[in-house]
Amino acid sequence: MEITRNGSQASKTGPADWFTGKTRIDPLFHSPEPARAAGASVTFEPGARTAWHTHPLGQTLIVTSGVGRVQVWGGEINEIRPGDVVWFPPGVKHWHGASPSNAMSHIAIQEAKEGEVVEWMEHVTDEQYES
Repeated sequence: MEITRNGSQASKTGPADWFTGKTRIDPLFHSPEPARAAGASVTFEPGARTAWHTHPLGQTLIVTSGVGRVQVWGGEINEIRPGDVVWFPPGVKHWHGASPSNAMSHIAIQEAKEGEVVEWMEHVTDEQYES
């Protein structure tokens, strides 16, 4: 058994290559091999969002507070709220973030495939975000 104590892992600012706007990443867990799951709590200030990206084995988001947005490539923007659970299948290009007027936090859970967890792509434009 392993217990990771709350506050034992430092918060990090979301890198500008991966995010637009102000974000904070709080690591939650990283399972040791042979397990491959990892999770983090991510907080987005109003208007903040990820860049487009994919996950080789998919991603689950559990919204914990605020109001957010999610979109898959070619699809419509969907609003998300606390208690909502979002599943992005493997390889599906998507983004997620806060609404224009509200912050949003979610827990993100994904698995590594051959050491890779995510492939980051281009930033979501203001036009795409506001459509």
